[in-house]
Amino acid sequence: MDQPDVKIFSLSTCSHCKSTKQFLNECTVKYEFVDVDLLDSDERKAILEDVKKFNPRCSFPTIIIGEKVIVGYKEDEIKEALGL
Repeated sequence: MDQPDVKIFSLSTCSHCKSTKQFLNECTVKYEFVDVDLLDSDERKAILEDVKKFNPRCSFPTIIIGEKVIVGYKEDEIKEALGL
């Protein structure tokens, strides 16, 4: 089975964001991520508008797995969305 696309909007200093990335690495899941706090102000503003479409509260991590949006480090939901 093909893995759905995985994208993470994260903060470089966020422990939940780091845990999410570590968990995906341990599961050998390929993913893209953006550390929003490391972007310059124009890029950050544009990315935050994207994040708000998925997560109006704009909290981190915001994880998009295929069509599913998971907010926060929720291992069980991530496993389910990935079919693990």
